[in-house]
Amino acid sequence: MTASDDDVRVLVVDDQRLIRDGIASLLGLQPGVTVVGTAANGREAVEQAVTLRPDVVLMDVRMPDVDGITALETIRRQAPGCRVVMLTTFDDEEYVVPAMRAGATGYLLKDLPARELAGAVRMAHAGVAQLDPAAAARVAAALTPSQKEPPTIGQPLTSRELDVLRFIARGATNREIATQLHLSEGTVKNHISRLLTRLGLRDRTQAALYAREHGFL
Repeated sequence: MTASDDDVRVLVVDDQRLIRDGIASLLGLQPGVTVVGTAANGREAVEQAVTLRPDVVLMDVRMPDVDGITALETIRRQAPGCRVVMLTTFDDEEYVVPAMRAGATGYLLKDLPARELAGAVRMAHAGVAQLDPAAAARVAAALTPSQKEPPTIGQPLTSRELDVLRFIARGATNREIATQLHLSEGTVKNHISRLLTRLGLRDRTQAALYAREHGFL
């Protein structure tokens, strides 16, 4: 498939060559995605991310030399423009929570169909976190442990901020939210910044999980 300048550029990282090459080959057949490189461990992942500057890094959690979490933290520092989505065969909290705390834009299992994985890549590039359903509850509990009681940080959300929060929970991008609410993307960004501050949350992922846990959908 011919690459386009609008394609999401992806780096695939996995220590198992068969899995690494398989994911790269399958993604290469999907529209809107171009695989720009592969890496066999975390150290190579950092080097490739800095050199190639992909839009999205799909990276295994368990790897020799430098593991996925450590590589994620380094990539976030040295190539902050890269979104990192963690891939694993495990849905263990031991890996899920540190990955999200370190700034991963998603956590998915490797058995995801190629079409869905490509969709997750495109969503990650747009800044929308993708979580495997089996991991979502663990992440919600660990990242926002006080969710049983609504946070009292700052002022209550306005009706417009609640609207924006609901759209975030549904996985909408800023552009989609702006279209639905007839706002500019800049205004949407301002609403998101304010609601995160008022709820004491770090990012969109925590906001989406908070909305789901509190029944705002």
